[in-house]
Amino acid sequence: MPEFVHTSVIQTSVERLFAFHESPDALQRLMPPWQPAKVISREGGLSVGARVELELKLGPFRLRWVARHTEYVRDRLFADIQEKGPFRRWHHRHEFAAEGEAARLTDRVEFSLPGGRLVDLFGAALARRQLRRLFAYRHQVTKQACEG
Repeated sequence: MPEFVHTSVIQTSVERLFAFHESPDALQRLMPPWQPAKVISREGGLSVGARVELELKLGPFRLRWVARHTEYVRDRLFADIQEKGPFRRWHHRHEFAAEGEAARLTDRVEFSLPGGRLVDLFGAALARRQLRRLFAYRHQVTKQACEG
């Protein structure tokens, strides 16, 4: 199964970095302008069992993405899986670690594309490129929010 990892060191404490992700508006702030998305509902914060429903615009189409949180350790990690959306499988771990006086944020995504292994084999490179752009944007927004 394809995997994507993006990591950044942010000049803040792990606690502040994690608190940013727990803020009610964090998800909307992390949505890039080139990928129109709207938070339809968000229940339970980041804790296990929490649920998020998004509406994505893909050209003329609207797509629902439903994610459920499966892991939560304050100031260390939280994880979500896709219950409904564009991927065949999606498991996203958000990991936080102290690094001296800074904090390391790592997004680790295991994904599978619709269409099976052959599509994964040939489409994973394109998906990783799009994920690299998305997470570079998200980490930049996070840096600006937490380092200021």
